[in-house]
Amino acid sequence: MKALLLTLLVPCAIALTSCTTLTTTQYEATALTKYTWQVKYANDLTNETSPRIETFGTTSLLNRNGIKPEGAVTGPDDKGLWWAALPPRPSVDEVEQKQQGQEAGQIELLKSVDYQLTYTVGGEQRTLPANYQVYREVVKAYPSRTPLQLTLGVNDDSVEKAEPSSN
Repeated sequence: MKALLLTLLVPCAIALTSCTTLTTTQYEATALTKYTWQVKYANDLTNETSPRIETFGTTSLLNRNGIKPEGAVTGPDDKGLWWAALPPRPSVDEVEQKQQGQEAGQIELLKSVDYQLTYTVGGEQRTLPANYQVYREVVKAYPSRTPLQLTLGVNDDSVEKAEPSSN
């Protein structure tokens, strides 16, 4: 058992320490804010483990570096993000048209945000998924173009951390 545990832990430790760090002065963070109306359908909404989901309407707005985007209707919110107008709520008729058999439908308004960071190092530009903390660091650093030290995730497929460079 001990040998098995070591066999599992060693690759994990190596993977955790193999993150790439780099410094850049050319960067842009985006946050795509999105509203989506969806309806969950099921014969028993309380106990159904995988209800059928239908999407009815979506609106989105691209935030760049914390600057108010054109078309913003609300914001900034408590995370500094701007939002588009709500999409039209599905009508009772629209919800009923999608029902199958004795299903009930539960309408929900979902809010989601997708973060990305675009940076240039050595003449190469890359855009990678990021997170809220990375977005906020860029928002603070962008006006003065402060160099940022970026920590990339496993396989350099995401930006996990951004902080002002000490160089």
